Amino acid sequence: MTPIQPIEQLDTHEVFNQPRPLEDVNLFSGDRALADAVAHAAASEHADRLTTLGERCGSAEVIEWGVEANRNPPVLENFDRYGHRVDEVRFHPAYHELMRLGLDSGFAASGWDESTSGHALHAAILFLTGQADSGTNCPMTMTYAAVPALRAEATVADTWVPRILVGRYDSACRPAEEKAGVTIGMAMTEKQGGSDVRANTTRAVPAGEEGWYSLKGHKWFCSAPMCDAFLTLAYAEGGLTCFLVPRWLPDGTRNTGFRVMRLKDKLGDRSNASSEIEYHDALAQRLGPEGRGVATIIQMVQHTRLDCVIGSAQQMRGALAQALWHTANRSAFQKRLIDQPAMAALLADLAVESEAATALGFRLAQAFDESDPVARLLTPIAKYWVCKRAPEMVYEAMEAHGGAGYVEAGPMPRLFRQSPLNAIWEGSGNVIALDVLRAMAREPDGMNALRAFFEAQRGRNAAYDAWIDAIDFNKVQEGTARLLVERLALAAQAAVLLGQDIPMAEAFCRLRLEPRGNAYGAFDAAIDVRAIIDRAMPSA
Repeated sequence: MTPIQPIEQLDTHEVFNQPRPLEDVNLFSGDRALADAVAHAAASEHADRLTTLGERCGSAEVIEWGVEANRNPPVLENFDRYGHRVDEVRFHPAYHELMRLGLDSGFAASGWDESTSGHALHAAILFLTGQADSGTNCPMTMTYAAVPALRAEATVADTWVPRILVGRYDSACRPAEEKAGVTIGMAMTEKQGGSDVRANTTRAVPAGEEGWYSLKGHKWFCSAPMCDAFLTLAYAEGGLTCFLVPRWLPDGTRNTGFRVMRLKDKLGDRSNASSEIEYHDALAQRLGPEGRGVATIIQMVQHTRLDCVIGSAQQMRGALAQALWHTANRSAFQKRLIDQPAMAALLADLAVESEAATALGFRLAQAFDESDPVARLLTPIAKYWVCKRAPEMVYEAMEAHGGAGYVEAGPMPRLFRQSPLNAIWEGSGNVIALDVLRAMAREPDGMNALRAFFEAQRGRNAAYDAWIDAIDFNKVQEGTARLLVERLALAAQAAVLLGQDIPMAEAFCRLRLEPRGNAYGAFDAAIDVRAIIDRAMPSA
């Protein structure tokens, strides 16, 4: 937290021309793009609830929780002091406060508890809590996204889904039936396969009661190993199958075959524990039929991809807010930085990028709420583009701070380290682009919905019309997949903004659909730079 009355008059100089930290602001009501996106996603009835949460997430106390949770990363304890194996992860108290804030606010439950526009509400909660810390969003996202996969097996769903819908965080490592609420993790990829889960070697054989199996193998990435249960893939007799591996068994004993080998030393996401695990005859419950593992788990993946989009959008907003705040409160060459023409052009370009990402993310959440078939294609399109744009945008926001943006005492290094993750998680760029191509070729309902989504905004902007006309929907080739998905993504962002009928739509079409330079701020299009900056400026 910011020190009280720091000394400004030092022995050698006076400290001045330095902005105060951006804290004690409302991350919801002070973000016009977010508030508008929530309203357009038919979730405006939650505005009061989100305003309260936005004030909390923007407070100095909660921001400090994020700092401390990353400054004091988790520690794996394989054994207790007497030598008993426990495989437990210890966290700084700030981590638990962040988890409690998110889950108790409805992060995992709101998409499934019959809340109106529940997925849009969930997205807004993620957008706000993530600006305090993105790492803790990971286990909360997996808990939220696990519900449709759990429902593939009624007996499992009847036990576990109510534990999620209660919307409570309980940090204790003990049997799930004794806890106020649970978290669900994921363990899919293996050393030799990565995204190619069909190359997995983990095996499952029936064990004991109907639906229970014994698993033997490893997982190269197990996100959040302190969760109460994990969705995982293994080969049974009938083929690749989805399973739920609980940390504790129904009889109240530990699932002794679940072993955490080590925690990952990662570029970012440091508050969250990611691990390597092994299954030594770990007991698990089957989810869905044998051989249908990918079809079962893809229901979870679709929702985690939504959260990748929203997570990257909130990182972009957080970086933009820091850049706007810094440049508005620091002067150089007899002007505020924000009033320098080159800086103003850069900030306006970043603001357009941020709002387009936010608008597309919440339009996607709305599609989830409405079971709109456009979600099948819009999800990987948005995931590919928004997640890829985040690191470059965060870097530009860091550069706007000058050298002050590069030191660990400020927020920008953590934001920058975090920014590449969502583009890698749940399918890196090539995997996602090829997923779009497969869906275009095999799912006519999704393809027709996407075409209708684009056509609905035709006639509103000449550049948009020309952009849509230039897209060859029949040219589906792996070698040019990225180019096609990029064009689709820009069309999707333009369509969403044009559909909202806001001035930002015109600026977006001029800056993204017409010729310009490659770097942010490198354009000569006529846009209202000052109005865009004023709209994006964070406020209490």
